[in-house]
Amino acid sequence: MNNLLFDFNIDKAAKTVYITREFAACQSLVWDAFTKAELLDQWSAPAPMRAKTRFMNFEEGGRRFYAMISPDGQEHWSIHQFTSITPKTNFKTYNTFSDEHENPQLPGSDWDYTFSEQNGKTTVSITIYNESRDRLERMIELGFNAGMTATLQNLEELLATLS
Repeated sequence: MNNLLFDFNIDKAAKTVYITREFAACQSLVWDAFTKAELLDQWSAPAPMRAKTRFMNFEEGGRRFYAMISPDGQEHWSIHQFTSITPKTNFKTYNTFSDEHENPQLPGSDWDYTFSEQNGKTTVSITIYNESRDRLERMIELGFNAGMTATLQNLEELLATLS
């Protein structure tokens, strides 16, 4: 990881996950990687899975509806509702697992993404508040830590090809 910062902390009592990850790329490029479907689909699933966005409307009130697809073709769908956008520096989403027909499986979680750049490196801070302890436990059981680590490494590798 080229000595780039990566912190991953879970506060079960607060039902919150805190992630901070540094990238050797400009803020504008990192922002695009998080906010454009064609880039998200290239990095946002841990191998051997892949991501497929059915649709994405990046605006307040808009949504991304996508699946993580396993090598045997199983699709695991999610909905991200964009609740707040401050261009290039912050956006917030409400995320839920769903079925392939966009029927949410509640409870969900609130994600808060913050972007900042210093000395040619961009830091992304992600705070994930889960509505229930059960949802947090499910994320942990599904390997969220390892999956998030892998996807952020995918992003680092993609950014190196785009810079």
